[in-house]
Amino acid sequence: MIILEFKAKGKESQYSAIDEAIRTVKFIRNSCVRLWMDNKGTNKFDLSKYSKVLAHQFPFANELNSTARQAASERAWSSIGRRPRYANVRFYDNCKKKVPGKKGFPKFQKHCRFGVADAARTVEYKQSGWKLSPDKKSITFSDKKGIGKLKLKGTWDLWRFDKKQIKRVRIVKRADGYYIQFCVSVDVIEELEPSKSTVGLDVGLKEFYTDSDGNSEPNPRFYRTGEKRLKFYQRRVSRKKKGSSNRRVRLVLSRSLLRKEGYNSGNRGVKIPKILTVCWMVVKTHPIKRYVTPYLATPSR
Repeated sequence: MIILEFKAKGKESQYSAIDEAIRTVKFIRNSCVRLWMDNKGTNKFDLSKYSKVLAHQFPFANELNSTARQAASERAWSSIGRRPRYANVRFYDNCKKKVPGKKGFPKFQKHCRFGVADAARTVEYKQSGWKLSPDKKSITFSDKKGIGKLKLKGTWDLWRFDKKQIKRVRIVKRADGYYIQFCVSVDVIEELEPSKSTVGLDVGLKEFYTDSDGNSEPNPRFYRTGEKRLKFYQRRVSRKKKGSSNRRVRLVLSRSLLRKEGYNSGNRGVKIPKILTVCWMVVKTHPIKRYVTPYLATPSR
């Protein structure tokens, strides 16, 4: 499974329709969590059925596509139940394993900040509710929310994949605009030849990594380099009146810079380990055990 991301271009009315769809997804997700809290023994199938009940009770929920409602109920269950497809499902597992401290009880989604999690500002469709144009440079959403046709801006070759391979389509709202993500079912196979040699790696803060041969990769510290520019934008934000359009523009610029630095750090954290894996075939990790010497109290005289 690979994810292809494009920038979405549309009108302000379409962006407002996307925001309304995101609010509807939050409502369905929070309602499913409340159903699980009030009724003991509720499972994921009950939450999926409840999404249909909400569509009959509330007209704005009925305007959303049925597969998007199901995805919202699945998102609620991902914060409750145990499913290997989601990495943040730990509540039931932590309770069974008797993990000390907080178990990660599911919470309601409210006003989520930018940069915290994309799942809180996402509308996910399955294999219905959307249609790609013949040239695959635009996508049309056919539910009653009124999103309509959005242009796709990006460098990915979407035309290489068949429509049946696209399993999910997401609309993600971020600080610098709206994005469309395509989850494509593709088996990535890489033919690699073993190097028949061994190397040890040590990851640190001063150097990104240092191997046993003495080679090291410097840590560029993207956030530190962009911190000066970020302070410049934040000073401009503080000088603008709250609620004004000028303040909103400055906020978008500062958030865009933060997201850019996060992308640079994330890409580097993914690409270099992948290169090392390709070069050395197998990477073994050894957990570091921390031994604490018990404090021996001397008897008082």
